Amino acid sequence: PGLSYTWIFNNNTLDLQEDGRRFVSQETGNLYLAKVEPWDVGNYTCVVTNVEAQQSVGGPPTPLTLRTDGVMGEYEPKIEVHFPETTYAAKGSSVRLECFALGK
Repeated sequence: PGLSYTWIFNNNTLDLQEDGRRFVSQETGNLYLAKVEPWDVGNYTCVVTNVEAQQSVGGPPTPLTLRTDGVMGEYEPKIEVHFPETTYAAKGSSVRLECFALGK
């Protein structure tokens, strides 16, 4: 509630309408990419905005690279954001919300 999620790709806001292969859940913040293409290679940065406070914070860039051997491990590649259902913080305190990548 009150949070929105945006992903930055190579220093530009990710255009999710461009090809329909990408989706950001506004409930969890997860970024999903279907059928990764060579032009998807680059750095992805999660930006979380508190709409009510009108403040945003971005995580560190997460690089996405293509495997050249065509072999995938146990997990399909995806970049996720995991937050508790509710995060409480005192006014003026700091809150850390983490983004991470899962896959090979």
